[in-house]
Amino acid sequence: MDDGHVVVCGAGVVGLALATMLAGEGRSVTVLEADPAPAPDGADAAWSGWPRHGVAQFRQPHCVFPRFRHLCDEDLPGVTDALLAAGCRSFDPLDTAPPSLGDHASRPDDDRFRWVTGRRPVLEAVLASWAEQQPGVTIRRGVRVTGLVQGDRATRGVPRVAGVVTDDGEKLRADLVVDAMGRRTPSDAWLADLGATPPPRTAEDSGFAYYTRYFSGPLPEWRIGPLVAHGTVTLLTLPSDNDTWSVTVCGASRDVPLKNLRDPVCFDRVLHGFPMQGHWVDADAQPGVAVMAGVLDRIRSLVVDGAPVVTGFTAVGDAWACTNPSAGRGISIGLMHARALRDTLREHPDDPAAFAPAFQRLTEDRVAPYVHAQLRTDRARVAEMDALRRGEPAPAGDPDEAAFAAAAMEDPEVFRALLEVVMCLALPGEVLARPRIADAVARRRGEAPAPPPGPDRRDLVALLAA
Repeated sequence: MDDGHVVVCGAGVVGLALATMLAGEGRSVTVLEADPAPAPDGADAAWSGWPRHGVAQFRQPHCVFPRFRHLCDEDLPGVTDALLAAGCRSFDPLDTAPPSLGDHASRPDDDRFRWVTGRRPVLEAVLASWAEQQPGVTIRRGVRVTGLVQGDRATRGVPRVAGVVTDDGEKLRADLVVDAMGRRTPSDAWLADLGATPPPRTAEDSGFAYYTRYFSGPLPEWRIGPLVAHGTVTLLTLPSDNDTWSVTVCGASRDVPLKNLRDPVCFDRVLHGFPMQGHWVDADAQPGVAVMAGVLDRIRSLVVDGAPVVTGFTAVGDAWACTNPSAGRGISIGLMHARALRDTLREHPDDPAAFAPAFQRLTEDRVAPYVHAQLRTDRARVAEMDALRRGEPAPAGDPDEAAFAAAAMEDPEVFRALLEVVMCLALPGEVLARPRIADAVARRRGEAPAPPPGPDRRDLVALLAA
């Protein structure tokens, strides 16, 4: 595949970033996107006037944690500046550090925590404009892929993909086809049509429901961190681009009283019950409440027992694995996965049989641990919310994680370590193995952080029903 043609199916953020990375390696890349509308100019037009029916969460909140910015600065130089020019906000989470830390002096490497964040349509419009300007990248919108072209097999008994078939019957040849179509990818059916072994997958409802309102004006004062668990709900207050922000209430999808949050009056009333976040809804609001539920946590593999189920085809980002969106890791993990794909192609540019298992190994080494860590966190949080909703004690959590969170409220170095974990810069095991962090956690084992102020379950239900 050296200097070969790559077809990327899907022009979302990850597909566009991957196309730009691969074009920078000298490859010719064609991006096919089923939604026909081009990315508009300007944040307002991107937000209000860009139909992207293929992305279910297009107008839901998105975090682009520091890992995203690091990858852009290293692999897509200039994108961060383009995002800032479009009105995206530079955000320092250390600004929300708890007063209990005492020591708020900056450290030499604190810049590693800085985000550049914005609403998903604005982010994607900037990436689309950037990708269109890159030599070697062609973006074709309004082209729906309906199947795969079968080529000569590189491995006995394993189908090889040699391109894609579009909805108008065009056969577009490619040395590699990449599925970047996100959570709702139909590509398993395409592989079945080739006679490929069904890719193993694990899939389950994440168990979460999300209720979001958008606001505009001067950014409200931070009185607590952006993502805060309050018993049976979690509140996310997320700064965005061009003097906008979002407020999200995340709860269990089985929590029937929360459905009243679809009423904006109820939503604002409930938020006012949380003293540290209620002022975030005292601003100009967009009409309505955006609701999302039934989101799957899913991982699938195109390699079984070290052998690929197909060659000439792979998946990246949410088409490979996806988790709870409120954690905000999807775009960062997607870019990490795109980089792993690019690095694998560097090592195996013209050997599709070697590429597939090598990409799987690199994925498992670099990227999958973040997905598995989030899945564990998701399951524990849903179990906690379900128990509290039933009036039962919450299941016992990991004592080290509880002690880690407690120490982070008092120790500025542990707080920074916690930020590394939350923001996809390091895995929990990595930071907990550091002697300084391990000692702080050991001293607080058996402790947990004090719960943040807010209504208990009974008062929450009353606010929902008022």
